[in-house]
Amino acid sequence: MLRARILTAILLLAVLAALLFVAPAIYWKAAVLLAALVASWEWGGLARFPQLSRVLYVVLTALLAWACDWLSAREGAGGLTGALYLLSLLFWCGIVPFWLARQWKVSSPALLAAVGWLLILPTAFALETLHQAGPWVLLMFMIVIWLSDSAAYFVGRAWGSHKLAPAISPGKTWEGVGGGLAAVLLYAAGMAFSGFPDAQAGAVLRNLGWVWMPLSLALAVLGILGDLFESWIKRCAGVKDSGRLLPGHGGILDRIDALTAALPLAAWVVMETGGWYNLH
Repeated sequence: MLRARILTAILLLAVLAALLFVAPAIYWKAAVLLAALVASWEWGGLARFPQLSRVLYVVLTALLAWACDWLSAREGAGGLTGALYLLSLLFWCGIVPFWLARQWKVSSPALLAAVGWLLILPTAFALETLHQAGPWVLLMFMIVIWLSDSAAYFVGRAWGSHKLAPAISPGKTWEGVGGGLAAVLLYAAGMAFSGFPDAQAGAVLRNLGWVWMPLSLALAVLGILGDLFESWIKRCAGVKDSGRLLPGHGGILDRIDALTAALPLAAWVVMETGGWYNLH
């Protein structure tokens, strides 16, 4: 299992690097859409949709993504996509904490379908927005989530004793959360004082100014919420992973759970501070 996990991670990183730095931009857009459709299929499984309903859900996801993209292009940058990002932020900050605290078990297919779209569509558009700002801009924000998750895992294993949410994800500890936030703070401080070697990412950092460091911490916290939320949905569904597409890692949703909560906020802040308008 460990070997499969490592090999899959290496392959995923290689594909990501190729899409970001070698392939034309249209390939990135296609890859994001494909990932969104696979994620919607997995979400249909977690929601326990019948087979035909899962297929229909994927088709509706594709149509919604196309419609949002078309309307966003007509309205110009920051219109519909900005509203999606704010809706996502409202969901993660205003609803998910109560959902997890009360451990809601939702059975309504319509509500579960809407929640799935609220997870998947803003994330897909955030991946596109941040990629347009520059490949390193996207990676700069993704590193925040990866670093937080990795540091939380190792600190939690070494010193964790106080459970964060034992009924949802028994392995997570408050010590791990502290370790993750500390690692993100060091990373954010390093970027703030030394800058980023890439010109586009450096420009975004300058546009963000003092917002960059608290934003990084907020993204890390949202990433933890995203991880916990998917864990709870999987627990309600009675499954360990969202899918079996990625050996050793589960499904697409298992890999992007933290990103679904964090990236829409990053994209919205970058747009609002002019972080990508000034680069194109």
